[in-house]
Amino acid sequence: MRVVVDFDLCESNAICMQIAPDIFEVRDDDFLYVLEETPSEDRRSSLEESVQRCPKQAISIEE
Repeated sequence: MRVVVDFDLCESNAICMQIAPDIFEVRDDDFLYVLEETPSEDRRSSLEESVQRCPKQAISIEE
């Protein structure tokens, strides 16, 4: 699986970072960074929660 972020939609509110800090990081410049574009399968549940809880629906998973 691959993490996809629509950076035009992303508000960098860091909800995803709270759920999966090993995958997402909002830095001091207030931009979201994807730390692990292709996380292992054991991270799927956290990633799916990040997708669901993103208020702008900016995160998706590509298989």
